[in-house]
This record gives sequence, C-alpha cells and structure tokens, in this order.
Amino acid sequence: MTIKEIREKAREMLKGYCRVCPICDGKACRGEVPGMGGIGTGSSFVANVEALSKIRLNLRTIHDAKEPDICVEMFGKKLDMPILAAPITGSSYNMGGRISEEDFIQMVISGSKEAGTIGMCGDGGDPVFYESGLKAIRNENGHGIAIIKPRSNDQIIKRIKEAEDAGALAVGIDIDGAGLITMALMGQPVGPKTKEELKALISSSSLPLILKGIMTEDEAEIALEVGASAIVVSNHGGRILDHTPGVAEVLPRIAEKVKGKILIFADGGVRSGVDVLKYLALGADAVLVGRPIIHAAFGGGKEGVKLILEKIAQELKQAMILTGCKDIKSIDGKVIYIMIILVE
Repeated sequence: MTIKEIREKAREMLKGYCRVCPICDGKACRGEVPGMGGIGTGSSFVANVEALSKIRLNLRTIHDAKEPDICVEMFGKKLDMPILAAPITGSSYNMGGRISEEDFIQMVISGSKEAGTIGMCGDGGDPVFYESGLKAIRNENGHGIAIIKPRSNDQIIKRIKEAEDAGALAVGIDIDGAGLITMALMGQPVGPKTKEELKALISSSSLPLILKGIMTEDEAEIALEVGASAIVVSNHGGRILDHTPGVAEVLPRIAEKVKGKILIFADGGVRSGVDVLKYLALGADAVLVGRPIIHAAFGGGKEGVKLILEKIAQELKQAMILTGCKDIKSIDGKVIYIMIILVE
C-alpha cells in the first residue's frame, strides 16, 4: 500500500463529501459544514494552513543530530512520536457513511496504536459516536483518549465514568465545540463552561483532563488555574467560528504563558512532518492530526492510518536532521527564521 493508493481510494470513498485535494487547505470546501470544510467563508480553516505555510525554517547541517529521537512520554505511555490522531466523528453525515462510525474509529484507534502513538475518539449528537469510540479503546486495552462535547456537567461526568470503565488513558472536553451546528441539528445542547464547572469536572475523576479549543493566553491560564492536565490550541479545524486566526499565529503567546506548566497540543492544518516541527518550535509539546487521518482511514483502513502517521514521523526526523535537532526537547525557537526589516 502506498500513499498514492490511499489517496486515490479515499477520493473514491469520499466522493461528494471530500475532494481529497492535492493540498488540503480548505479553499475548495469553504462553507461545507456538515461536510469536511470550514464554516462560513472557510477563512478559519484556511488560516490554519496558511499560518503554518508562512513560517520559514533555518537550515543547519553542521551538528551531531544524525539520528533524531522523536519519542515522547505522556499520560504514562512512551510514544514513538509526538503526533496523535485528533478526535473525529461523523462518518455518516460528514464523510458520506461508506464506512460505519464503529469501523472508522476502530481504524483510527488501532492504526494509531500500531504506529506507536495514541488515537482520540470523539462525541456527537448520535450516541453511537461516543459508544463506538469507547468500544475501540476497550478493544485496544485502554490505549486511547476520549474527548467529550461541552454538554451539561452531569452528562459529561456520565461519559467520563464510561471512559474510566473503558480504561482510557485520559479524557477531554472539546470546549471549542460549543457552537457546533451539527450538534444543534441533532438536538444535543452544548455550550461554554465557567471556571467553576470546569473545576467540578476535573475533580470528578482521577483521569488526566484535556481542554481542547484554547485560542487565547487568558484561557490557557484559566485551564492551568482550574487544574487541567493539558490544553489543545485549536479552532476546531475552522468549523465553528469564521475569521479566527490560525493556530500557529496564537500558539507562541500561549506557550509563553503556560509552557512547562501544562501539556500543550497544537491542532490545525498539520499535513507533514515539517508542520509538526514548526508547531513544536512555536511551543507545542505534541500535535494532533485530523483530516489526513480521515483520508488514511477511508483509503487504507487501520493500515492506512498507521502508514500516514509513520510517514509524518519520518518527515519530522528528516526535518530535525536538517535543522540540527537531536530530540524533541531540543526543538525551540532557533529553528524558526525571523526576517528582520531594517528601516532607515
């Protein structure tokens, strides 16, 4: 199986829902929500990709970083890469339904584990979304993370307990899903959370809790204050609010405030190992990959998911060799080229 074969099969399987463009940048699918696009003008999806593309790297080849180590440890597991599969649901209404929700998420969770990393499952208006994710995690002996929509606290706590029973490594709330159209269409109310509500959720379980959807420094500091174990800097793939900045634009300021105090994931527009390197250099501890995982699953099943994750990991290693980074901890701002404009 090759990447080309995966993409060709994915294009066939996702016909009418995703074009599997040569460059997945959100321009051809503007406004296609439900679907695979960004909401409204699609500018938030586009911003994620364009913000990353504008970053330039410093090429360095006089050093000893000949065999970079990209292993990391998180949630009590040693991972072969700082690259995780993002929580994705909606195979039926966002992706055409040619793969069932249960089969899709099993491909993601199993393929991620076989690649030496972690897959996340998500939540949605149909109970089968979350149930399928927990089943997949249970099938892999707890090797997965369950992300829950920002429902009422009692409904979230119920789902946290179910994740505990499935043996999940961690749980999370994708608070950036507070305005999801698809949830509203399915009669499942979601909304923002107060600090008090978040504290109650975090105190309800011994599992690490992740807050996904942090895009400002003040909310990153709130996440730290309430006791979250990790944050995901994310605009929900550009699918909830039009005209947000790209993740790479806000990440450095967030990292400046909370780096080293809380685990930081970056999510949005990752298409290659070079993109991973950029996010790590901007302050992330690890990244999430979304749409490429969908293409991989529809085009190659769990083997496709494994292959795409390993491909991105190999590209990260190559980029580290060419920027002088021998391990993940050595990736910092020196990797980024900053143009200085002299004004006379």
